[in-house]
Amino acid sequence: MDMPVAMVVVVTFLLHIFITLSAGEADIGSTQDSNISRRSRKQGLCAQLIQPSGYPCSEHAVQTKDGYLLGLQRVSSPGRDLRVQRGPPVLLQHGLFMGGDGWFLDSTNQSLGFILADHGFDVWVGNVRGTRWSHGHVSMSVKDKKFWDWSWQQMALYDLSAMIHYISSVTDSKVFVVGHSQGTIMSLAAFTEPNIAKDVAGAALLCPISYLGHVSSQFVLRLVSMHLDQMLLAMGIHQLNFKSNVGTQILDSICDGHADCNNMLSSITGKNCCFNDSRVDFYLEYEPHPSSSKNLHHLFQMIRKGRFAKYDYGRWRNMKEYGQPEPPNFDLTKIPGSLKLWMGYGGNDALADVTDFQQTIGELQSKPELLYLENYGHLDFLLSVKAKEDVYDNMIGFFRSLGKFSSS
Repeated sequence: MDMPVAMVVVVTFLLHIFITLSAGEADIGSTQDSNISRRSRKQGLCAQLIQPSGYPCSEHAVQTKDGYLLGLQRVSSPGRDLRVQRGPPVLLQHGLFMGGDGWFLDSTNQSLGFILADHGFDVWVGNVRGTRWSHGHVSMSVKDKKFWDWSWQQMALYDLSAMIHYISSVTDSKVFVVGHSQGTIMSLAAFTEPNIAKDVAGAALLCPISYLGHVSSQFVLRLVSMHLDQMLLAMGIHQLNFKSNVGTQILDSICDGHADCNNMLSSITGKNCCFNDSRVDFYLEYEPHPSSSKNLHHLFQMIRKGRFAKYDYGRWRNMKEYGQPEPPNFDLTKIPGSLKLWMGYGGNDALADVTDFQQTIGELQSKPELLYLENYGHLDFLLSVKAKEDVYDNMIGFFRSLGKFSSS
């Protein structure tokens, strides 16, 4: 998608927001959702996407300390009893505007969730607050403004923490963590907390992000310069749901003769060498998932300021929240040197830039194992047709090198 078309999309999106607000809808997606959202209320991720491929799968729910109810799925290889002790547990943590389904969108020999199960791992699939596979809140509705009052900061310190602790408790083991994109932001922030890191046996981070000061995506940078995040919050838009009626109409109009959706993704994420264009329609049956405007605002703050820091409320609110006028940084030096890390990154990634990545690894206590693929873009690490050979075999080798770990 070239920049003029991209700007038309943004303007169209804002016009739809204005019309929606005028009609009395407080959030994009606060009324009717698309078919996939309605189905997800009746069937979980296991029933919709994993069990039809022959893999045993069970649904779990985890409550965070601030009351959100998260969906977790536990997946095993075909023919294996879910109740029988399996290999080491591994938690898969998705990225922005995605859900746990993202690990299962390709064939069983291409999707990481299936591949790990086939290799004997005890696979757990994480879904953060606001996604369609999670289950709301103990007291708030998704229509409540406060329901969407969070960013990746809360997802790291509350959601990821709750999922890791739950899995560790159920399996009596430390947990391997795999994150992609926003899932790596959450992971790196969470690992700075000793009470979270103690339950992690090792982590594999795909397109790792802690700094965003060198993002090269011109589409994203244009939205940042337009202050789209601040405009949404000022207009009272708290939920970002492109599967709402309005959001679906916008995506359909973009992809129906106005722009190549694969090219649109490339303009956002960087050129993806091995992305399966023929499956875009199938991917769009599940993606994107909702997120919050506050989360987008926090990510754009990272781009503007070049810091890996907590959410910036402004000087006076920061004093109340943090006891200082500027939000504190997440200190990567606090990630234990004993926590083994593996990181895969690409030369065509316009979001997880190599310069930012070098800053990240320069602040860690111990050097992670690295896999660099010059022709890989941001989505290739999740959806490349060659990811098993290029990425996942190497990652699995890293996990196996750590050996059997003892119980917590």
